Amino acid sequence: MNLLLKFLLAMGLSALALLAQAQDGKAIGVKQIETRPGVRVPVFEVWQPKAVANVVLFSGGGGGYGQIGEDGWPLSRNFLIRTGKDWAAHAFNLVMVGRPSDEIDLQDGTNRIRDEHQADNLAIFKTIRQKNNLPIWVVGTSMGTISAAAAAIRDQEHMLAGVVLTSSITSYRVNGAVPKQDLDKIIVPVLVLHHAKDACAFCKPQEAPQIISRLSKAKRKELVLFEAGEGASGNPCEALHFHGYIGAEKQAVDLIAAWIQNNMQP
Repeated sequence: MNLLLKFLLAMGLSALALLAQAQDGKAIGVKQIETRPGVRVPVFEVWQPKAVANVVLFSGGGGGYGQIGEDGWPLSRNFLIRTGKDWAAHAFNLVMVGRPSDEIDLQDGTNRIRDEHQADNLAIFKTIRQKNNLPIWVVGTSMGTISAAAAAIRDQEHMLAGVVLTSSITSYRVNGAVPKQDLDKIIVPVLVLHHAKDACAFCKPQEAPQIISRLSKAKRKELVLFEAGEGASGNPCEALHFHGYIGAEKQAVDLIAAWIQNNMQP
């Protein structure tokens, strides 16, 4: 099945969901979603028969989930992507958002709050809703928090049930930084998870409380400063440092999953 998956991806069959049925009942694979005229966004999907919610994952940097490995899972080292199997251990359907075919630069936070990106995300949410009526939660990390926050702010159709922001972009030097957005328009529950040792200059943990203070209308909100982990290496703004919850990835995912499940009720 992996060879077939690679072949179909290489052929660019955009309208086809490429799903492999695992022994535990999970259906995993890649689907291309037409989001704007002439533009498609690939998503990596995990569908579970006993899911209680849909979780949409926005990775950091320039976005995306990387190539698909031999085991059928994405290879990106981004925190939210490399923990895909940890997410799938919970009762969630997963949708990892890829990069749009028109290659808009998601390294620039401005593009994560523009209409084009919001149109892409809305199309993804609508596609999920066509599949089921389970709550849709958005989870972003690093630059992905700009996307997640913006999606909730512009959720005029009330499609989202909650937001999780991990390693949020807090620096006002970054276009679209989370505290610069209209956070008072978010009405759903919000978890702000930040590593206490995050050494990225654009994501200082001492600046995370300003996100909470601006969530004046959120149904529930909580800031959790995470302290577990070890083995940080490389660029402090990259995935293998505390910015990416190195050494405690599963613990971080489990914490988020528990928070989501505890905050799904009206």
